[in-house]
Amino acid sequence: MKDKIYQKRDLKVHWKSDLCIHSGNCVRGLKEVFDPKRRPWIDLERAERDQIIAQVKKCPSGALSYTLEEVTGTVLADEENSIQVMALPNGPLQIDATCLVTLANGESVTRKNKSFYCRCGASSNKPFCDGSHKKVGFTD
Repeated sequence: MKDKIYQKRDLKVHWKSDLCIHSGNCVRGLKEVFDPKRRPWIDLERAERDQIIAQVKKCPSGALSYTLEEVTGTVLADEENSIQVMALPNGPLQIDATCLVTLANGESVTRKNKSFYCRCGASSNKPFCDGSHKKVGFTD
């Protein structure tokens, strides 16, 4: 699915629904901005820029991200790379690192910061988690 962009002056919030694992962190953390019952479900006019940025940074899947028009330049790689992998209880495998993932069809996609991978086998977006583990009652 295409990246949806919501803008307030120099702040752009990007939402990639195919990455979303529906943790609800955004809604619980800043419900005046993130309301899945409203259309559009993100309304940046309801909070200050710094509040929105802080909440977007808490998105565990990376489905929400932001850019600032005033910020330009080159992103430099860290001198040292590290990766943290953990299985979330009754849920997906979480990788805390930017990863280049090669899919079964040969396509490569980059997942920034964090990514979540299906362990239950029910995801319709394999290898990535789509939250299906909740529907099928997956336990580990």
